[in-house]
Amino acid sequence: MTAELVRGQNHPLSQARLEIRVSAGTPIVAAATLSDENGKVHGVERVAHPGAPTLPGLEVSRQAAADHRLAVDLDAMPDTVHRVNVLLALPVGTAGGPGRFGAVAAPFVAVTGLDGTEIATFTLTGLEAETAVVALELYRRQDAWKVRAVGQGYAGGLADLLTDQGLPEAPRLATAINDAVARGVARSVAAPPPRTADGDRTRQTAAPVLGPDPSGSPYGAPGPQGVTGPLPGSPADPVPADPSGPTQPAAPAAGGPIDYHHPRRRNAAPPPPPPAAPPAAPGQPARPVAGDATGWTMDERLYNQVWGMFEDLARTTAAYRSAVDFADSRMEKELEQVLSDPRSRIGGQADAAREAARAKHAQLVDQARQALDRDVAQLTAEAGVVEPALPPAYARWDNPVWHGYRVPMELPMALRLGDLHLSECAQLRIPLLMRLPLERGLWIDSGRTGSLDGSFTDTHDMRRLAMESAVGHAARLLAVHPAGEYTVYVIDPAGTGTQALAPLVQTGVLAAPPALGAAGVAEVLAKLTQRVDLVQMAVRGGAADALPPGLDTSQHLLVVNDFPHGFDDRAVTQLRYLADEGPAVGVHLMMVADREDAVGYGPLLDPLWRSLLRLTPVPDDHLADPWVGHAWTYEPSLAPPGSQVLQQVLTQVAAARRAWRR
Repeated sequence: MTAELVRGQNHPLSQARLEIRVSAGTPIVAAATLSDENGKVHGVERVAHPGAPTLPGLEVSRQAAADHRLAVDLDAMPDTVHRVNVLLALPVGTAGGPGRFGAVAAPFVAVTGLDGTEIATFTLTGLEAETAVVALELYRRQDAWKVRAVGQGYAGGLADLLTDQGLPEAPRLATAINDAVARGVARSVAAPPPRTADGDRTRQTAAPVLGPDPSGSPYGAPGPQGVTGPLPGSPADPVPADPSGPTQPAAPAAGGPIDYHHPRRRNAAPPPPPPAAPPAAPGQPARPVAGDATGWTMDERLYNQVWGMFEDLARTTAAYRSAVDFADSRMEKELEQVLSDPRSRIGGQADAAREAARAKHAQLVDQARQALDRDVAQLTAEAGVVEPALPPAYARWDNPVWHGYRVPMELPMALRLGDLHLSECAQLRIPLLMRLPLERGLWIDSGRTGSLDGSFTDTHDMRRLAMESAVGHAARLLAVHPAGEYTVYVIDPAGTGTQALAPLVQTGVLAAPPALGAAGVAEVLAKLTQRVDLVQMAVRGGAADALPPGLDTSQHLLVVNDFPHGFDDRAVTQLRYLADEGPAVGVHLMMVADREDAVGYGPLLDPLWRSLLRLTPVPDDHLADPWVGHAWTYEPSLAPPGSQVLQQVLTQVAAARRAWRR
């Protein structure tokens, strides 16, 4: 259970290997000092900062950023170290940057285990003129470590802070830190999506509300056939609380009353307002604006806006189909009444009744179509401004945003799996967004599908397109994760996917060359099964810090081609185990297979197919929508023919991974 600390409060630490995560609304500098039992720092070699980011048992970020992850190994600390102080400071001399912490959202600090489980959190509220602050203190007490929320700020910046910790060279070191940050300021990153509060997921701007946290939207978004609950990544999914939103009032003056309100249970500070729409002409609908949904960040607003567009299209199309059904049933009833009376069944009176029924039917259908066209035109205009504004994780491969791609520092809320559309308005595409981390695996169906144009019926073409689609999904997953936090393995027993896998292999982003033959299949499956077993035991036993030192704790993706070729009964059992147990501990599965190839296993593999989200390499209306009964047509996200965007993005990913390992 997470301990939410206030100033001066402490909490025991049961793990030695930790991460300290810092979130702020602006790029800041993160540093740390190692001091003795009296809090004194005995030299610049006991300070970890962007210019010297690594000390025994400690590593900090190398640049200013809106979010940081500091690695701490308390068992590796020298015996003379009794305190580890986490320092935050605003960059000096940054053009347009804030000059004090009081001008930005309250920084949020969390102490987590290696699996991401929060142990203690602290929101640094009440800061005003300070430009540097001691956020947390990890201290040793009777051979045990604890964390204390400090929140001590200094208006004089790092120089005053380091001087207060007894460092004689404080001014010179502060200057060196600021110089190191200035040299890397071009690499500083803007605020990524922070932890977001459970709140209204509608598209209208929510008015600020005082009191308890608002509940999530009661409406679940539709999901594909075979999926219980909302469509993957729908706005109904729970979202963690946002540290930069609700803030605590400034600390009371000495002798003043104490405010007992919890700092993260108030909504006095609403999220920033969405962009204002330009004024519309009289009698015309409002002009659409990208990011006009609710949310604490632009990424969250765009995410909610996309799902709002999906829901709007589902509703207006359902209304159109309902109106057409009503018109059909009304015409049938009126014609039945005419034909039921033998006296009026023939002759001019019957013909007039039939024409009147058909005219009424045409009128009702035309009215319904006009309403649909009006709503679709508005959604098309909205899509025209939203699509260019999407970040890389949400954008199509032909979006220019990929030309300015940089490896992110934080995981986004979701990623794009493709597009959805309906037959009544095939020109309007809605992005299919799936929340991260993945909660279920993916199945790229390489068998015969109900493709709309029927042009891809050749088995060889389907398998090739399916593998290209899988490579595109894997490349996007690698691109949206920070360097070193996503690892991809490939099983290709017969080597049939060599051509499609070229972008992944040539750039060196795979953890190992594609596994070939039965021996390669067995080796990869054994390795990933062992990883799942170890992490499961560590998590369930509360001993995440006891994992083997060489264990890769990043998220893993296994891409399997040509299943069940090269798989024996043991390998099939291991694959089912990974599909069932892997996602909970960061091991995910992407199958590229034709279900008919595995028909020999009978119902044994039915749970495997049901556990995966089925996608197709060609447009296919296989995604059933139980919410309003639609069959959505899914269109995969593929790089444009002849484009080098995959190669360019994966080259940057590979370079970032090499730099991260150094």
